[in-house]
Amino acid sequence: MDERKRIDPRSGFNRASRIFHSLKPPLPLPPPNATFSATTYALSLRRNSLFPDSTTALIDATTGHRLSHYEVINRIETLANNFTSILKLSKGDTALILSPNLIQVPILCFALLSLGVVVSPANPISTRSDLTRFFHLSKPAIVFTVTSVVEKTQDFHVRTVLLDSPEFDSLTKTRIQIHPPSPLVSPVTQSDVAAILYSSGTTGMMKGVVMTHRNLTALAAGYDAVRVNRKYPAVFFFTMPFFHVYGFTLSFRAMVLSETVVIMERFSLRGMLSAVERFGVTHLAVVPPLMVALTKDSVTNGYDLKTLEGVTCGSSPLGKETAEAFKAKFPNVMILQGYGLTESTAGVARTSPEDANRAGTTGRLVSGVEAKIVNPNTGEAMFPCEQGELWIKSPSIMKGYVGDPEATSATLVDGWLRTGDLCYFDNEGFLYVVDRLKELIKYKGYQVAPAELEQYLLSHPEINDAAVIPYPDEEAGQVPMAFVVRQPQSSLSEIEIIDFVAKQVAPYKKIRRVAFVDSIPKNALGKILRKDLNKLALSRL
Repeated sequence: MDERKRIDPRSGFNRASRIFHSLKPPLPLPPPNATFSATTYALSLRRNSLFPDSTTALIDATTGHRLSHYEVINRIETLANNFTSILKLSKGDTALILSPNLIQVPILCFALLSLGVVVSPANPISTRSDLTRFFHLSKPAIVFTVTSVVEKTQDFHVRTVLLDSPEFDSLTKTRIQIHPPSPLVSPVTQSDVAAILYSSGTTGMMKGVVMTHRNLTALAAGYDAVRVNRKYPAVFFFTMPFFHVYGFTLSFRAMVLSETVVIMERFSLRGMLSAVERFGVTHLAVVPPLMVALTKDSVTNGYDLKTLEGVTCGSSPLGKETAEAFKAKFPNVMILQGYGLTESTAGVARTSPEDANRAGTTGRLVSGVEAKIVNPNTGEAMFPCEQGELWIKSPSIMKGYVGDPEATSATLVDGWLRTGDLCYFDNEGFLYVVDRLKELIKYKGYQVAPAELEQYLLSHPEINDAAVIPYPDEEAGQVPMAFVVRQPQSSLSEIEIIDFVAKQVAPYKKIRRVAFVDSIPKNALGKILRKDLNKLALSRL
């Protein structure tokens, strides 16, 4: 029987193999042995755009400085030339990038990738121990950073270039010829390593995720496949850092689709709202905590947000209550969600405009992706509407973890990426993310998802922020414990919070303990640092 005929046209599920398939057309990917970089491929897809090179590519939200697509492409090419002729960078070298969001960063990344230099962006406010780990994992030949951070890198004795210096600016503008000329650059192949990005380390040791040019080529092709005809380019405001896979991959999207990107070095909510008004922003790329903030009371009062068409939300599950509150406040703004990991080069599932109002889902599988739901206890593949660990396979799956063969073999199994997320697909092929398997609370044999309880807590008008963790209990094993940030002047009590959630959940899911805190510890993208909360909870034992 033809394999395609076995696939349910509604869900993409094959009952014989128990594999879910994307219902989208296949991606027209170049041959795996093609010799060109991810930068070259992204620029080639950009030619499918209807917009001229003179349209704006990058805007600095602080200064208002703009660069057109023509200027950006010219700077990428000039910088790549100067890297080989002056800095003697070559294919296989690694460049560690420690910088806040500056318009120089995407230009730098595309230039390095075009040469086959491995790009490794990391958080500029990292601690000494984190920096030591970055250097240990990526072994950089050069560091690109900024004046405010450079002192942290000096002990590592690696050549350093300042992105906020006149010297770097001149490297992007003036092509300098060296005599004798530099040797010919080795061609970049699809299997070459393109980037090392760092997993968040919210629950364990940070890992270096190795991406190939093939991974990024598949990413770019995926964006080209969903190109929408518009009268004017979309104007995106990036709230996430470029060193995170969310920001790193969306910079590819902007290049492929000729979008305008507004960049803010130091993010603030009011700064973002002001930028929407000043630059005619049409789309926000956000994370769920920011969606929660936008729904609160009078936050947006005084700002003209009429140009806003949509928000793209990722990084962690968006609660149904938050989505409904957002839609009530912004009825004309579409919510688009996606699901992906650093290890999958970002999105493997996303919603489309047609199903934007479908609550709770992160969408259907994108082109070229296969998935299965695996029972974490038996290893058996499961059926629609059954919960288990999500496993995925696609051309965008990472090569592995740098310098960590054990973690690589535990995560990549016969070409499948084990996500560690508890998920299910419904009968129409929509993916629902329940929570991280490692973060589930085991209460008397029942599994309780912290994310579900956090969504209920955040729907309370007097709660500003919240997080839920397992608290050791002799009788139950673990009980749900909530850390709560109250709104200013609120006198909300522990018993009121417990009762509020208890009215909405099954008895085994009830919150049993509450601690009030001034803030919830999070990483740069807003993910809760549960390991810090676990330490805090244990210190209160």
